[in-house]
Amino acid sequence: MQYDITLTLDQSYPAASVHVRNLVRLLPSDGPNQRVQRRLLTITPMPDERHDGQDFFGNATTLVAWHRPVEAISFHLSALAERHSDAGLDMSPPLHLLPAEVISAGLEASSPLHFRGPSPRILPNDDIAAFAQDACRGRPTAFEAVEQVGRALHAAMTFDPRATDVTTPPAQAFAARRGVCQDFAQIMICALRALGVPAGYVSGFIRTTPPPGQPRLAGVDAMHGWVRAWCGMTQGWVEYDPTNAQWAGADYITVAVGRDYADAAPVKGAVRTSGAQKTAHAVDMVALQA
Repeated sequence: MQYDITLTLDQSYPAASVHVRNLVRLLPSDGPNQRVQRRLLTITPMPDERHDGQDFFGNATTLVAWHRPVEAISFHLSALAERHSDAGLDMSPPLHLLPAEVISAGLEASSPLHFRGPSPRILPNDDIAAFAQDACRGRPTAFEAVEQVGRALHAAMTFDPRATDVTTPPAQAFAARRGVCQDFAQIMICALRALGVPAGYVSGFIRTTPPPGQPRLAGVDAMHGWVRAWCGMTQGWVEYDPTNAQWAGADYITVAVGRDYADAAPVKGAVRTSGAQKTAHAVDMVALQA
């Protein structure tokens, strides 16, 4: 599926900030199931510094800074991207044989070795590990284990945007059994790592489907977070969305990947101001061809 994508992300401050410096990951890139034909990120007001580059995991990055007071910043993305749905065939080894394949991997950016241990926002947790073990009955393959954990987590959790914020640890969200896509994804990553499955975070966009008989509205698609898991040398990386209990297919556009949310956050940085920052965004993914 090919998409014409637009994103507007607005940030505003209650008092003008005398210094803002942000690292932005909003530009989608080519990937195994994705091809980007066009991408453009414009920022208002124009930053005093802008440096476009790439991080360790291959994500497109934009480092921006303002050295004058600003009260609001608007990021606008325009992109044309094509996404292919994976066939979903299981070519992975039994779960108990996966560690041997992980050890034999290299150390390049996409290596599973970077995604099997603790990361800054995802630490081992006994309760999540027990949940993962309980979800994987029998002797599943690595591919089957990813789906079993994702479905079990979807059934156990309640989507609640008021229950957590961007800093909530996975253990806290899991204990409450409530959270948003970021929480679902980071809990699932913790669970898969406990099973020996290397797993990481994916940020991007998801195309929403209106109720039957209702028209699609502009700007109602969403920024989203889901999981990538490594299922062996033959299978490689697969992507699963525990918030919606489904494999990430043609309705998803990947923007950034990392060990956890911190590596793939759309915008992060430092601001000098007072009061709470306000953020709002609107995404539109217009399908151009099937």
